[in-house]
Amino acid sequence: MRRATPLLPVLAAALLVAGCGSERAGSPGGGAGATPRTSVSPVSDPGMDGVRITGLTLPSPSTPGIVSAYSPVTAAYEVVNDSSEALTYTILFDFTTATGQVMTNTRQTVRDVGPGRTVRGTVDMPPATASGRDMNVTQVKVSEVTSVPAAETPAEAGRCPSSGVRVTADEGDAAMGLRVVGLWLENCGKSDYRVEGYPQLTLLDEDREPVDGVRILHGSGGISSAVTGFDDPPRSVTLNPGERARSGLVWRNTVEAGTAVNVPYVRVRVRSGATPVTVTPHLDLGTTGKLGVSPWRPEEERRG
Repeated sequence: MRRATPLLPVLAAALLVAGCGSERAGSPGGGAGATPRTSVSPVSDPGMDGVRITGLTLPSPSTPGIVSAYSPVTAAYEVVNDSSEALTYTILFDFTTATGQVMTNTRQTVRDVGPGRTVRGTVDMPPATASGRDMNVTQVKVSEVTSVPAAETPAEAGRCPSSGVRVTADEGDAAMGLRVVGLWLENCGKSDYRVEGYPQLTLLDEDREPVDGVRILHGSGGISSAVTGFDDPPRSVTLNPGERARSGLVWRNTVEAGTAVNVPYVRVRVRSGATPVTVTPHLDLGTTGKLGVSPWRPEEERRG
């Protein structure tokens, strides 16, 4: 997994693909007017972590006096899974100028790509940011790829896994080197679900192998006194169907002596014996070697 820092806010989109087939992401609706003209060109792209751009469609300049319907910049891509297990890929696409300036970006998720399979799809430049900038964009590149075993992928919104609970990580907050990411547990099943104490975490590197040299601490661990709830005593939390609980991760990305540690993946078990779920919060832990974890609390208390 390689990562490039997005230069503009990321706009979320999802592409659900199974097996060796493909399904195109929903295209933005065009306005009234003449049929837009486009130019299509192949792309020679070495790719990143099994994902590469294979073609690019750009709008042609409009004819003066003629109003054309909206036509997005569109890239064709393929995902090749050369591993021995089914994977779910999350891909960040950057839409750039000829000089490499990122005008906007978007994520797509390609689910359940079987071992040895190739999946093809397309990605459109987001229409909310494309207006007036279409002709400045001449390239699309893959800037980040994460891949998670399909069996450990967080369930998509609207679907409940067989465990009856959905586990996700939020985008987090950052201020003055302090980072906080929330872990969310939703009871999407039909029965009450009980957790107690802290989530069980395994930190994984870009090859999804365990990371050494980082202490996982219950509570804030002296990382910061500015975070609330981290040092609350753990207790039992029972979630009725439809209710949620939250835990949190806190760390500083200070870099001093030594080698900085980056953790792209975290395997989460919400309680002992629970089915693991792997989330991708991208923990840039610097050289501090510490990660604080807060106990599970009902969502209502977190809002209070």
